[in-house]
Amino acid sequence: MTLRFLVADCEPPDARAKRRASVGASAGESYASLLRRIAPGSTAEMALPADQGADVPDPAALAGYDAVILTGSPLHLYEATAAARREVAFMQDVFRSGTPSFGSCAGLQVAVVAAGGTVKPLDAPREAGFARRIWPTHAGRDHPLLRGRPPAFDAPAVHGDEVDRLPPGATHLAQNLNTTVQAAEIRHEGGVFWGVQYHPELSLAEVAAALRRDADTLLEDGLAPDEDALHAHADLVDALGREPDRLDLMWRLGVDAQVADDQLRQTEVRNFIAHLVEPTRARRRD
Repeated sequence: MTLRFLVADCEPPDARAKRRASVGASAGESYASLLRRIAPGSTAEMALPADQGADVPDPAALAGYDAVILTGSPLHLYEATAAARREVAFMQDVFRSGTPSFGSCAGLQVAVVAAGGTVKPLDAPREAGFARRIWPTHAGRDHPLLRGRPPAFDAPAVHGDEVDRLPPGATHLAQNLNTTVQAAEIRHEGGVFWGVQYHPELSLAEVAAALRRDADTLLEDGLAPDEDALHAHADLVDALGREPDRLDLMWRLGVDAQVADDQLRQTEVRNFIAHLVEPTRARRRD
């Protein structure tokens, strides 16, 4: 099935440039490439809702897409910056359009705020590299977003903010000891959003690059004793991305195939397409 995606790159311009310098693509560009691989023949157009003066679709135009994807971003949704306000306004239009939407990390946070919830700085140490031992809530056990995930799993994650309060119409789907809301469904003004705090879309090379980009912050937070140790850890993540069957690397990193295997790592994105996007498109065409 040929699908039409709109990827909303929520990074501001400086963050997009920094990410391109480290991995060759912005968050939105990486997401678009993944969507085209998962759904061959599909299109993935780009929008820049954080940018001042950017031409973003209105609700009528958004209704013409099969799905909208919101990427991660370093913006803090509890700070009333102009960029944050633009992203929230865009997401409110996505809800009004009725088009299925998905977001990871800050993408989840944007949807939470757009629907009336709140976001705050993470109380626990930031999750960097991987979110550990995520488990579904009672509601999440049977939710199609998490279909195929085991009772507890790890996933790529890089964040220092978290959902404080879910909005009305939201269902809490997953959590771990570090972050209360790791996954949620939000129904608001006729729209349905599925989102996760972690990053199922990231390759392990991108995870390693994020660790290196954020080295100063991670050292300040005490997540590594020194820069050499941090880079050595990033090198192991990189190596596992190149050789995902290496049991010794999985053992050293404390992960399993849920992280090492591309398709398993991308579970939530694949489930979103299979269990929300495609059925919604079929209903719209009937």
